[in-house]
Amino acid sequence: MVTASRSDLLAADTAMGAVTLLVADLDAMTAYYRDAVTLRVLSAEGDRVVLGRGTTPVVILLHSPGLAHAAPRAAGLFHTAILFETQAALAAALYSVARRAPGTFTGSADHLVSQAFYFTDPEGNGVELYWDRDRTQWSWAHGQIEMDTLYLDPNAFLGEHLTETAADDPVIGGASVGHVHLSVGDVASAREFYVQRLGFETTAELGGSALFVSAGGYHHHVAMNTWNSAGAGRRSPALGLGRVDIVLPTDDELGAVAERMTHFGVDVRDDGRTLAFEDPWANAIRLTTAG
Repeated sequence: MVTASRSDLLAADTAMGAVTLLVADLDAMTAYYRDAVTLRVLSAEGDRVVLGRGTTPVVILLHSPGLAHAAPRAAGLFHTAILFETQAALAAALYSVARRAPGTFTGSADHLVSQAFYFTDPEGNGVELYWDRDRTQWSWAHGQIEMDTLYLDPNAFLGEHLTETAADDPVIGGASVGHVHLSVGDVASAREFYVQRLGFETTAELGGSALFVSAGGYHHHVAMNTWNSAGAGRRSPALGLGRVDIVLPTDDELGAVAERMTHFGVDVRDDGRTLAFEDPWANAIRLTTAG
């Protein structure tokens, strides 16, 4: 397993920020994430709608009707994974989607570190709703997190964790982007960019088809797979993924990443408050600091 040297790692308290989606039907997509997924509209100005919980943006929708859908095997977004604080909060969101958009459900799984439910939004973007087990329950072997894909019965989960109150008012507690899963052309290039250059650590690999990376010992902040996109090149402008945000704890950390990416020849746009660049498939990444 190849990882960055300790001095080149992202800070342990690095976190994921909002995921920006370029959408054709702003009203329909807003309704899905608000009414089914149970995010709140934090702001809505012109062609831009920000949805989240509390003051935390989770999904940003940008109206882009001039764009077409991406080719079926193009690189881009595999799914946005929304992390809920409790199983009760996750159950409330799951029940809401089951009531309001049942046809968007695509599956569920117990991954040992988490319990997850999967959906596809009205424009084909993958969505994961999940809850993490406590880190003390995670297992590591030979430097890799132990994850699996075990059967998880959604009806049994609802029966155990859904309350009558939550069924009527499903917005419970906080939610944030826990991780982002990308479709890429090859895992070797993904490892070089996200681990050796950006500074994540590898936490798991699935043969040559998927790579999971994180900061601070999380199971994964970013995953990359080639399941639908092996051999894909740089993306052309299309509906779908607009940008992935990553939040660093301090300006010093932001400066260190800027120096490192510049050293590796990555084209970095630095305005003093944010860093913006693209991965090898033209997936847009923006780094900001907390607050």
